[in-house]
Amino acid sequence: MAQPHYDVLVVGAGLSGIGVSRYIRKACPQKSLAILETKPRIGGTWDLFRYPGIRSDSDMHTMGYAFKPWTNAKAIADGGSILNYVRETAQENGLVEHIQFERKVISADYDSRSQRWTLQVDHNGQREVMTCGFLFSCAGYYRHDKGYLPEWDGYDDYKGTLVHPQFWPEDLDYAGKTVAIIGSGATAVTLTPAMAETAAHVYQVQRSPTYVMSRPAEDKFANTARKFLPERVAYAATRWRTILGGRKRRKAMAANLEGTRKLLIGGVAQGVGDGVDWKTHFVPRYMPGQQRICAVPDGDLFRVLRDKRATMVTGTINRFTETGIEMTDGTTIDADIIVTATGLVMQFLGGISVSVDGQDVDPAKLLIYKGFMYSNLPNLVYFTGYTNASSTLKVDLVAEFACRLLRFMDSKGHTQVVPVATDNDFSKISSALKFISGYVVRTAHLLPKHGASFPWVHEQDYMWDRKTLKRGRFDDGTLQFSNGQPVTFPPLQRKTSDDVEIAAE
Repeated sequence: MAQPHYDVLVVGAGLSGIGVSRYIRKACPQKSLAILETKPRIGGTWDLFRYPGIRSDSDMHTMGYAFKPWTNAKAIADGGSILNYVRETAQENGLVEHIQFERKVISADYDSRSQRWTLQVDHNGQREVMTCGFLFSCAGYYRHDKGYLPEWDGYDDYKGTLVHPQFWPEDLDYAGKTVAIIGSGATAVTLTPAMAETAAHVYQVQRSPTYVMSRPAEDKFANTARKFLPERVAYAATRWRTILGGRKRRKAMAANLEGTRKLLIGGVAQGVGDGVDWKTHFVPRYMPGQQRICAVPDGDLFRVLRDKRATMVTGTINRFTETGIEMTDGTTIDADIIVTATGLVMQFLGGISVSVDGQDVDPAKLLIYKGFMYSNLPNLVYFTGYTNASSTLKVDLVAEFACRLLRFMDSKGHTQVVPVATDNDFSKISSALKFISGYVVRTAHLLPKHGASFPWVHEQDYMWDRKTLKRGRFDDGTLQFSNGQPVTFPPLQRKTSDDVEIAAE
């Protein structure tokens, strides 16, 4: 049986994959397209996570697509609304017919003689093989089949119900029960107020504090603008207002970190009131910008703490007991349910094993080209977002660039493009993510790096990317094009620093 071949294969049918596929169908309608999705449904992250209160952690007027207005009244939206938005986009743009569900890409091998990727795909235990000219990875940056779980003494001794937010049981009944949530990030601060609505009591157990900021769930400007302006005009105005406002705030924060620190902590102190020990539970040991700030819509977390429906516990877990958790200071927390909101497991290209001309690729020995390609990997574009803004902002820009790149190559008769890194580019290696969050620190040594200078260093800056991607040249001296002749690639696994240190407290 002949192997199916596509001009472009998109891996992932989540928010990014559906958006990218729409750009391809719109800008390159002559290209044959298939979308490979591991799960039996559209949605990606927004289909996977189903825990109580699941919502966006950034404004939907920038997390939404540039081409499709977000019209929901809430800018910090619930997961169900976001999932409907993604599915609606797929339906409106005729993308559902291009999705092949329950297809997990196991490996991808590129052949420089034929300028094709060959993919080994698992479909319900059966192996399928397909080829493509271009591979677009929208598989995200973390494992969907596994969440991070620390090793705790006595973990197996606990007799209650253990839950990881990534695998939330649909039938979990926590009404009237005591719940302990372990974690301090976005998932934990979302779960605590949501579960506190019906639980007997919720304890949020954190090793150390995180910066938390209250913000309105609804954007008054957006909701007012929709009343008086055409839908697309109102959306564009709101989107740019949010982009420019966020950029201004980030610059102000970077210029005065100590002032920002005091402002954030002061906001929490005001939000929780005198009845909560905010100095213990909401004064982080790191400076703003080193981890993502957790947004709580309309101060919902602060409200349940004030009302004594939830309690913060800050310290180190000594062990699990049959009835709950024992802290190193001797404090015990008995709970009917323990939720381990302990983080994600990052991975490269959705866990796909990659090779070029039979040579296995070590992701840790690759450099990142402008935030969307990798050194010496041909005909491959990946799509991930920002750490300090909505991910879709970056995805939109890269999708537009990728479509222009495809049209450029067609006009020149090229069939292959590869960003070529030199020895000098590898002379200075550093982590591409400057965060000290646990999920970054745990896996940074396994992932691609920043090089010595541009284009092997990219900024977490939307306006910089607009200039670089919207007006940047394709023939920039780094991208190497060919029109059918095999290319001799520089060694994929350059000698780099064996240990890339990331400062973390």
